[in-house]
Amino acid sequence: MSAAERFLVTGSMGCIGAWVIRQLVAEGVEVIATDLATDPVRPRLLMDQKALASVDWQPLDVTDTDAVQSLAKSKEINRIVHLAGLQIPFCKANPPGGAAVNVIGTINILEAARHNGVNGLAYASSAAAFGPPDMYKETPIPDSAPLASSNLYGVYKLANEESARVYWQDWQVPSVGLRPYNVYGVGRDQGLTSDIAKSILATAAGQPYNIRYRGDVTLQHAKDVAAIFIACARSGLQGAQVCNLRNDVTTVENFIAALKAVEPAAEVTCSGDVLPFAYDFDDAGLKGLLGEVPHTSMPDAIREDLALYRQLIDANGIDMTQLER
Repeated sequence: MSAAERFLVTGSMGCIGAWVIRQLVAEGVEVIATDLATDPVRPRLLMDQKALASVDWQPLDVTDTDAVQSLAKSKEINRIVHLAGLQIPFCKANPPGGAAVNVIGTINILEAARHNGVNGLAYASSAAAFGPPDMYKETPIPDSAPLASSNLYGVYKLANEESARVYWQDWQVPSVGLRPYNVYGVGRDQGLTSDIAKSILATAAGQPYNIRYRGDVTLQHAKDVAAIFIACARSGLQGAQVCNLRNDVTTVENFIAALKAVEPAAEVTCSGDVLPFAYDFDDAGLKGLLGEVPHTSMPDAIREDLALYRQLIDANGIDMTQLER
């Protein structure tokens, strides 16, 4: 770590953003955390007041080109973790808004990197850019496999991957795009795939919970995903690379079994359809870039989350109504 590092984190109020900030602050790195909101609801789940006070919180609309450029210049940003984006249902409900945030927002970040000497950029693509599982005869699915998303969110992510490639080709802006799949951990509270995290919260609270999908899935703990984003921003890559994430290729049923092995009192079930996404990904490209990929075992991640959720419940520090959504 260099003492001169100044990280810009976009989408800092999201789950992965909160974990990224937590790690950087723990390292003593200068962090400029941005989002539309300024109340650090999710970071507060992971950090105490002293740690929160050390962060430079800045409101930022990533669709505002001038604002992004101005902030990157004034704060002398040299590394970026770009996480700001709207998820699948929001993109479907408002396609122009989804395109503005997910595509134009990423172009603005690439422009900021281009014009402000940023030497490390890691941005969030998504496994949603891939097609359905039956499209891929070769598994694990390599980084270079054809992309054929069935939703606008994935299409927007593909546009970002291609934009990053051209920014390296034309202006030598280095970047690493990462394709997370089902991320779980404290702070993951929105969307269907947040049910994995919510099942751990419900168990910590002594409540039953039903995960609304079943079958094959790839799980990545938010702590590990955050560490991967940070490592990619620091990798020194000269090029534009896009990497799959792997970690735990399993089933929802196996996750439930692991949860019950850690906490026998857990009352967690699953039902519904299998997620309609490819899931068995090869992370050889990521390993080639980083060497060792951060990976907390599923039992250890469950134990850590249960302990943190119980602390938050005892302190009345977490919104339990999320279990109803």
